[in-house]
Amino acid sequence: MWTWIKTNHQALTAVGAMVVGLAALFVAWDQARVMRAQQHAAVVPALQVDGFQSTTPNSYAIGLRVQNTGVGPAMIQSVTLTQNGEVRATPEAFLASLPEGYDISWTQLTGRAMAAGETATPISIAWPRESMTLDQLYTAVSAWDGWEIQICYCSVFDRCWQTSPVGGARARRVSHCPVSDDDPFTDLGALQPVPAPEPDTESEPVETPVESQG
Repeated sequence: MWTWIKTNHQALTAVGAMVVGLAALFVAWDQARVMRAQQHAAVVPALQVDGFQSTTPNSYAIGLRVQNTGVGPAMIQSVTLTQNGEVRATPEAFLASLPEGYDISWTQLTGRAMAAGETATPISIAWPRESMTLDQLYTAVSAWDGWEIQICYCSVFDRCWQTSPVGGARARRVSHCPVSDDDPFTDLGALQPVPAPEPDTESEPVETPVESQG
């Protein structure tokens, strides 16, 4: 055997070099894999959707709040609104069931990049306190429970998640997000009545005839 080793030492050296090269390649691949995992973990977004209701000395309010509790920006690709499982373009039906006299504010989510720690209020509806009772407020909150919002968003590395319709539940991983230009909350602007122009109360100047002197 020693004779074979002496006569084939070049082949053994080549095999040893190949083994060392394969080991180095594996170590480099493993380090790259760990580095990629660390990069993804450093920018993972996590959107949390919560409904809210508030009372102040002057008003009652209900609405939705979205917060990015992750460590990276959330690129929001699409927002879907449903009522009792049926997809809705806007919350128009919900608004129609509310007591009158409310003020509504909204903001766009679709296409938005939410930074880590950022909070958005896609919709907020408020009433003057004297125009609404607590029972009416609780009724409005109960009606809102039948509505669900799903947000599909991605990280900067195109890893995507979809929020659960249950507020505060953990988002689930999805392969991709459908890209949409529609937003159920900014479309509310088209539903708001345009106030009629106020009548012009300024009367045209009346010319007074001047009597000629004969």
